[in-house]
Amino acid sequence: MAEMHWEKPLVTAAAKPAFGGERLKFVIGGVLLLGAVVYLIVFGTVSGAQYFMTVDSLLASGDYVGQAVRISGAVDGDTIVYDGRNIILDFTIVNIPTETEDLALTLHNAVNDPNAARLPVHMEGEVKPDLLQHEAQAILTGTLGADGVFYATELLLKCPSRYEESVPGQVTAGGV
Repeated sequence: MAEMHWEKPLVTAAAKPAFGGERLKFVIGGVLLLGAVVYLIVFGTVSGAQYFMTVDSLLASGDYVGQAVRISGAVDGDTIVYDGRNIILDFTIVNIPTETEDLALTLHNAVNDPNAARLPVHMEGEVKPDLLQHEAQAILTGTLGADGVFYATELLLKCPSRYEESVPGQVTAGGV
């Protein structure tokens, strides 16, 4: 029977890859992957930091004319005009501050402030929502026209009075 013998070939320094070869590929790949994750986290946080603009910030700069933006404001109920035949909705929103402790009080104060910035809103093809009422918070997506009217394509409403809890012992309109 023939005897088999195996020996590991001798590798010289010239034949070894520089900086670890395969290990270097994994290190570079890991650094690139880590960099991509950090990039996505940082720029995702920065771009999502402001969910919407205020009326003041929109009107302060002419840079937003014709651009799609999302804004928020308090609905002035006296300005709501709905054309049910043509499905056209017009109303005005009033600037509200971005930080607030009591949203209902902030909306009330904003609508009753004659010096607060106001922005007319025009929306077509949208049925008048039930929550579109005086002192509701409107969050709108659309474009600011050169005529100073905000042409909305999407409308979200928050009515803080609807979510407030009743004070115990308080009599409501429909109950005892």
